[in-house]
Amino acid sequence: MRIAVLDEEKCQPKKCSKECYNFCPRVRSGDETIKFERGRDKPIINEELCSGCNICVRKCPFDAIKIINLPEELEENPVHRYGKNGFALYKLPIPIEESVTGILGSNGIGKTTAVNILAGELKPNLGREEEPSWEEIIDRFSGSVLQRHFKKIHKDEIDVSYKPQYINHLPSVHEGEVNDLLESVDERNELDNITEFLGLRGILNRDIDVLSGGELQRVAIAACLSREADLYFLDEVTPYLDIYQRKRVAKLVKEISEEKTILVVEHDLAILDLISENIHLAYGEPGGYGVLTKPKGTRRGINQYLEGFLPEENIRIRKDKIGFKNSTVINKEFGKTLGEYSSFEKRYEDFVLNVESGKLYEGETIGIVGPNAIGKSTMVKVFAGKSKPTSGKINLDLDISYKPQYIEADFEGKVETFLSTITDKFGSSYYKTRILKPLSLSNILGQKITDLSGGELQRVAIAACLSREADLYILDEPSAHLDVEQRALATKTIKRETSQANKTAMVVDHDIYMIDLLSDRLLVFEGEPGKKGKAKGPFKMKKGMNIFLRDLDITFRRDEDTNRPRINKAGSNLDRKQKKTNNYYYT
Repeated sequence: MRIAVLDEEKCQPKKCSKECYNFCPRVRSGDETIKFERGRDKPIINEELCSGCNICVRKCPFDAIKIINLPEELEENPVHRYGKNGFALYKLPIPIEESVTGILGSNGIGKTTAVNILAGELKPNLGREEEPSWEEIIDRFSGSVLQRHFKKIHKDEIDVSYKPQYINHLPSVHEGEVNDLLESVDERNELDNITEFLGLRGILNRDIDVLSGGELQRVAIAACLSREADLYFLDEVTPYLDIYQRKRVAKLVKEISEEKTILVVEHDLAILDLISENIHLAYGEPGGYGVLTKPKGTRRGINQYLEGFLPEENIRIRKDKIGFKNSTVINKEFGKTLGEYSSFEKRYEDFVLNVESGKLYEGETIGIVGPNAIGKSTMVKVFAGKSKPTSGKINLDLDISYKPQYIEADFEGKVETFLSTITDKFGSSYYKTRILKPLSLSNILGQKITDLSGGELQRVAIAACLSREADLYILDEPSAHLDVEQRALATKTIKRETSQANKTAMVVDHDIYMIDLLSDRLLVFEGEPGKKGKAKGPFKMKKGMNIFLRDLDITFRRDEDTNRPRINKAGSNLDRKQKKTNNYYYT
């Protein structure tokens, strides 16, 4: 069984010679495998007639066609399909009462579509062009928990509270102050507790349209969890939040799940592992099709996802596994000194940052951790020459390439034009292998920078940073908007492009897994967010993580199968034992 997917945004029949139609062997033999209907200028591919030769895929000048062979065990019709030759979703997750169910998978694989269907925001069409009746939908899920769920949706007997993925749309939906929004949705009379827990008291009287990304995220979470509902859907809760805020959100979600049913889509594996009792894995081909597995235990599900093989489904979803370091790598010795920087101070009207002197080594990556508004971005801006210290000098005579925290799509041309202006290596086999392929940029080279999604723009920004000739590469929050696989590939690319060329990297991020995979040493920020910050280190990983995690009051252990860091349950025997021995970061 196969499906044909046409990317209608890429397809430009007025600028091509209809190669898909003219070169198709089945069309040449007289079949209507590909046809152009009256009133429609784009092709329609008949999946039943398609032989899967992929000639149309190779001949399309705009890379707009995908012919995908599906796993044999999939049902004949998808749960939902976005029109003829559109994305197809197979199977749905199953919410479990009084627990948190997680969903883990790549971007563009149908997770948000699945959540929208279960939330009643999107009626599943069962893969048809004509809309099915509710009786047909309910019958499709006969004998499963979802049958009862769709009966309730049809009869409007289920109350759903939904936090969307893109919280930047919130100011356009709700005007006025934060307090007005939250009071309007406070159906559980828990608003005081939730705002206190999420640290929102100080912004209740501020207008929604002036909030930062982190503040908007916490307001959206508070609004969702303040409603009285049978089912809560949280579509990505960690973007824009620091690890301290992520921990508090996780604790709040866990507490509410003791009485409520919660479904969470999340890319931060440490947080997903912490809050979920079970998870569904989503696999397939981004933009083509997606499949949701049956529920799995959280540890087993995450490990299978990292391994890239799902034994129950007998499906390999990734060629290479995502692996983690061991203690011998963490405590490696460093080579030649790249440079030394002096202590300095950066002072604003209401904030002051102090940075201790330190040393950089060739071929190393320094992770930078700490809460939001503590001075991390301020420090790297000084290093990058974008800002000057108030007192002291860093004295680093180095060529520096810098990727800022907030990326602006201010280049009017295409991705390939943008990257080719940065490096003369663009177009070479080396550049394709080392930068474009691992960052999954080959398919978007013809797109305009201004048309890119957040994740696409992030990957282009990482590529641009690594494409410049420099001694020191500074990347501020490269994991933002990336899924788990994209984060792993970005991590591998950053590490390879610096260590193998004896370059140095400094990376600011809140994803503990990314920091663990990347870092040889750690800069730790302490202080009072919004008022004062101090950068300490760089330390070797064990010492730095112990300082950082002690302040967070959490301990990590290593998974015995994958070596990935896992957060210990607060107050557990292992948590108490590690705190007693001052071993917060188990290597």
